[in-house]
Amino acid sequence: MKVLLDRIPALLALLRRYPGLVALFGFCSGLASFLLVDRQAHLAKVLGVVLLVSWLWLILENLLRERIARRFGFELPLPLLRYGTQMIHQESLFFVLPFFFITTTWNSGQLLFSGLLAAAALASITDPIYYRWLAPRRWLLLIFHSLTLFAVMLTALPVIFHLSTPESYRIALAVATVLALPSLPGLIGFAGWRRILLLAALPMAMASAGWMARVWVPPATLWLTEVAISDRFDGAQRTPGESLERISPEQMRNGLYAYTSINAPRGLNERIYHVWQHNGEEVDRIALDINGGRKEGYRAWTHKLNFPASPEGRWQVRVVTEAGQMIGALRFDVVAPTAK
Repeated sequence: MKVLLDRIPALLALLRRYPGLVALFGFCSGLASFLLVDRQAHLAKVLGVVLLVSWLWLILENLLRERIARRFGFELPLPLLRYGTQMIHQESLFFVLPFFFITTTWNSGQLLFSGLLAAAALASITDPIYYRWLAPRRWLLLIFHSLTLFAVMLTALPVIFHLSTPESYRIALAVATVLALPSLPGLIGFAGWRRILLLAALPMAMASAGWMARVWVPPATLWLTEVAISDRFDGAQRTPGESLERISPEQMRNGLYAYTSINAPRGLNERIYHVWQHNGEEVDRIALDINGGRKEGYRAWTHKLNFPASPEGRWQVRVVTEAGQMIGALRFDVVAPTAK
């Protein structure tokens, strides 16, 4: 084992000479997994397990280093451990970025979460930030690690265990909250009963805030491949008519069809909703059940017949999960015909 460890510095020196290799590999493997989402579950599984083990290492680092020194007669160098943790963060963050970037609705609050992941990925490959600002602050490093694990679990759970998006989000949030607990004492500078009270209340506050913020988190394994708003639909071929962006009230007499083709991992069964909104106010919510595995996406549509007496204005059909995470949106305007 000592011979193997003696070779590790040479490998680390190579990676330090080309620091972008780990990040590039993570991004490429993530992009490949996104394109072959139902065939690459093993990589997501490995990343999740590695992150859990590395989190335990961060917590028990000093104790384990002492035990290894006693058992094998040598001490693992701290820079080596720090660099190993950095590589895990780089691989994990750049692995999940393609999933979140492609499924993000950028003109919505989801921009905040995907932007946070991008900032974390950038920090993981920027040594001055990672080693001078993150690594010395254990509580901050644990929060960083929890965020990384949260993103990996949102990506991995639907692919590996075919869990629905709400189930995956609840599990990932619970695990991330539990793993963040050791970082909480570092956030509180005072002592006494107020410290104890805050330590008890903070986990509940974190979990509640995480659940309320779910509408800002993209569903990493669900994305739209084709959309259309039309006044016609071919039921036999399951194809809509011409996609419309400007519609007259006359065209709405027989109703409108909202057509969405949604790509999802093989084996995933999910309930989604078409939420019809008029000038920002919800007027209808229609449930649909989809199944994953079809390369072109699961074709789902709703037919809305009832419209307000004055339907003119801005319309939007938001495609959301049962937990309220937005998969995408279809927009159109209803305009009155101009008088001749």
